[in-house]
Amino acid sequence: MPKRKRQYWLMKSEPDVYSIDDLFAEPTGQTPWDSIRNYQARNFMRDEMAVGDFVLFYHSNAKPPGVAGLAQVASEAYPDPTQFDPDHKYFDPKSDPENPRWMLVDVAPLDRLERLVPLDELKGNPKLAGMATVQKGSRLSVQPVTGPEWREVLKMGGYRGKLAK
Repeated sequence: MPKRKRQYWLMKSEPDVYSIDDLFAEPTGQTPWDSIRNYQARNFMRDEMAVGDFVLFYHSNAKPPGVAGLAQVASEAYPDPTQFDPDHKYFDPKSDPENPRWMLVDVAPLDRLERLVPLDELKGNPKLAGMATVQKGSRLSVQPVTGPEWREVLKMGGYRGKLAK
């Protein structure tokens, strides 16, 4: 069986809720990417993400919003426990533990960018014209990114490490 090619993703989080700094501070070295309640985002995590895939960590609902750092998918998809917790904001009474509706992956930090790459700069770069996050109305919190888009964003963020290859 041929080896799967690494994939690239952009995952959004509001920095006042969970930031790239919070990810780096995790005592376990990773965190569950929980509380996603969009079917397309769930499907990406459940069906397409794999351990070792790279992630652009994006600060959304910030001034300015933009890519702040780099992370890596650290687990296969598994049921999001918040869907079963009646005290949690994202409890889903229709989700069944025998057939869970919502899945998540664990994410581990890789590196910070030299500087945040603001959304306006992403939108202004012609090499990123096809990138999902620059499309009008794009609000999906988990999005695929191409290899060339990954490398361009790292270049824009001043990243010179081995992940830019």
